[in-house]
Amino acid sequence: MVKAAVLYEINSELEIVDLSISDPKDKEVLISMDSAGLCASDLHVMKGEIVYPTPIVLGHEGAGTIEKVGSNVSSVKVGDRCIVSFISSCGLCKQCRSGFANHCEKHYENTHNQLDGTLRLSDENGKEIYQMHKFGAFSEYQVVPESSLFKIPDELSSNAAALIGCCVTTGLGGMINQENVPVGSTVAVFGCGGVGLNVIQGAKILNSTKIIAVDVFEHKLEFAYKFGATDVINAKEENAVEKIKEITGDGVDFAFDSFGGPLVMEQAINSLGKRGTAVLVGIAPVGKTVSVNMVELVRDQKKIIGSYYGHKSPHETFRQITDLYLSGKIEVDNLIREEYKIEEINKGFVDLERGEDGRGVIVF
Repeated sequence: MVKAAVLYEINSELEIVDLSISDPKDKEVLISMDSAGLCASDLHVMKGEIVYPTPIVLGHEGAGTIEKVGSNVSSVKVGDRCIVSFISSCGLCKQCRSGFANHCEKHYENTHNQLDGTLRLSDENGKEIYQMHKFGAFSEYQVVPESSLFKIPDELSSNAAALIGCCVTTGLGGMINQENVPVGSTVAVFGCGGVGLNVIQGAKILNSTKIIAVDVFEHKLEFAYKFGATDVINAKEENAVEKIKEITGDGVDFAFDSFGGPLVMEQAINSLGKRGTAVLVGIAPVGKTVSVNMVELVRDQKKIIGSYYGHKSPHETFRQITDLYLSGKIEVDNLIREEYKIEEINKGFVDLERGEDGRGVIVF
């Protein structure tokens, strides 16, 4: 039996229950979870803003240690510490072979089941339980595909590894993996949670001359300075678009929406200078749309793009970020605000929704 946090019904708290777990099958491993981050995407699922099947173990940002391997597992062994990617790439589909394993077609054929279509968890009533993206980090143990695992060195802490599993890769990767980012670019980042802070770090690594952090919480803006922000704007007190153009002269080269909302994305687009690029890295609620000034889009040659899970292969981005971390060029541990036990997970999500700084993590 394993202890896990399960979402049984939308708009309800996670329930801490004991689950039965089956052994790993072909090309699967059993991991004991070491650390898992609390992400707004999980909160969107809990609220029904992202529609996933229930009952489901949420959590998609985590790191663990391999306890058992199934048949035909060759890349990892018992005792290895790993980051778990929430996209399990098959390596054979068009997307994987093009270097974009973050869009693996096989993974999305049956997103929350294992690759063979079946499930590995069940509760005391015999009800089968889904795993968020074949993972489900909010459980003491999990069976995951071998292809999800990225082996990490001993020098990388489990908490830092967990955050690299989502927010660091989504934010920092979404910045450094953009095509044709000139040295000295100007960047605005809307939303200074875990993802936004890592966009800021990415802009700093790329030697951006202006890195403008935008949020509605003053304490989060102060926190953003620690990760490389050169200017901050409280969008409750100032018109963010006008202030960005005042700081830069004509608008930024890149504007990132790490929040995922129509109003914020429209502000990101409107804050661009000529030939600027607006990048949506935050996940918006299902059905939300954005209003765009089509004349400005053409005349100013603006670009609007989406960036998912680091913009390319997660494992390659994990490698880049691990190297940056070990060489002291980025902060990860200082992103962590508070550690929680699995029994405290609902408090952690309350703190997240309240807008506390940085990231909360579950430590097993």
